[in-house]
Amino acid sequence: MLTGIGNHFATEAVAGALPVGRNSPQRTPFGLYAEQLSGTAFTAPRVENRRSWLYRLRPAASHPAFTPYDGNALLRSPPLGDMPASPNRLRWNPLAMPGGQVDFVDGLVTIAGNGDVAAGTGLAIHLYAATKSMTNRAFVSGDGELLIVPQQGALTLVTELGVMQVEPQMVAVIPRGVRFRVEVQGQSRGYVCENFGALFRLPDLGPIGANGLANARDFETPAAAFEDNDTPCQLIQKFQGKLWTTTLGHSAMNVVAWHGNLAPYRYDLRRFNTINTVSYDHPDPSIFTVLTSPSDTPGTANCDFVIFPPRWMVAEDTFRPPWFHRNIMSEFMGLVHGAYDAKEGGFEPGGSSLHNCMSGHGPDVASYEKAVAANLAPHRINDTMAFMFESRNVIQPTRWAMETPLLQKDYDSAWRGFPKAKLPK
Repeated sequence: MLTGIGNHFATEAVAGALPVGRNSPQRTPFGLYAEQLSGTAFTAPRVENRRSWLYRLRPAASHPAFTPYDGNALLRSPPLGDMPASPNRLRWNPLAMPGGQVDFVDGLVTIAGNGDVAAGTGLAIHLYAATKSMTNRAFVSGDGELLIVPQQGALTLVTELGVMQVEPQMVAVIPRGVRFRVEVQGQSRGYVCENFGALFRLPDLGPIGANGLANARDFETPAAAFEDNDTPCQLIQKFQGKLWTTTLGHSAMNVVAWHGNLAPYRYDLRRFNTINTVSYDHPDPSIFTVLTSPSDTPGTANCDFVIFPPRWMVAEDTFRPPWFHRNIMSEFMGLVHGAYDAKEGGFEPGGSSLHNCMSGHGPDVASYEKAVAANLAPHRINDTMAFMFESRNVIQPTRWAMETPLLQKDYDSAWRGFPKAKLPK
């Protein structure tokens, strides 16, 4: 694996496959085909520009016309006009495992989203549940980059640019336009954030300084690897929210060498450098931001990926769980492992919750009573990994999300029964 995020890498699976000193010479080594894959406009500022040169056995352009793919009707993109956005707090039980043999593509279901895929803004949030590996098929999103958060079961992500192993408590990002397949070992389940806006990057550290949050050296990009076979491969492409399919006469993973700064990468959430208060009062959860997709308004992201990892709680005379709040950002939460410290029950690993803009939320009754009665000695929260996709735009649930039996109809009861404050007479 190659380390760093946004780095310019050069890697070849066969010695001499990369041209020296140029990108597209008249004659490419071994007769390989040079192809530029651009994740930003050609004219984007250098600091923002993301592109890679790929050297393949056959051109990616060599395929028949796409036709509609009807194998998964539950994968969507915004605008989602079939249901109104809801001011209500929403929570779902984990997605059930399919009864038969279902791979990653057919096991995707969209639970919510915002923005507009055609305008290149916003995000879509998908869940997946798979019981078999993709065989002789590949998937590519032409709409956005994919942040994959496994919750159960390890994944092998076989991409055009190399192979990554990803397990729960790790995440992977697949850039827009990169073809890949997902291999599973038994039942697998997790979350996917499809980002239509600015590409994910590390957040600015500000007064935290140089050594906080996720460290660039802990991000890993695969070295070049390729498949040389002529077995027909079904290619499924997501384009403007719809699925399309064509058939290649060969493996889609035929990139022998590549160089550039647009590539898949993975990150182990357990390496996150958690910062928390050691004095008075509770810090803002933005100190747990792993990746951010900025918007055109400073300080309000198209999407923030935030985690709630194991950490010490040592604040003095301070209410330690997340406090009651209403805020401009909308929050979709998932739980990979353990329990979340602001909810005593009902939020299970693999489950989801949605607290939209200005909807009041915070600890439930049981969590509140436990927190105000706690002995404020240093305390470590162990065996947990929750996360949040947070966005400046209201997150709209899909019709499936509002009609599925997984939706908890009694979620509001978590905040029922708080005693009235007693003022002096």
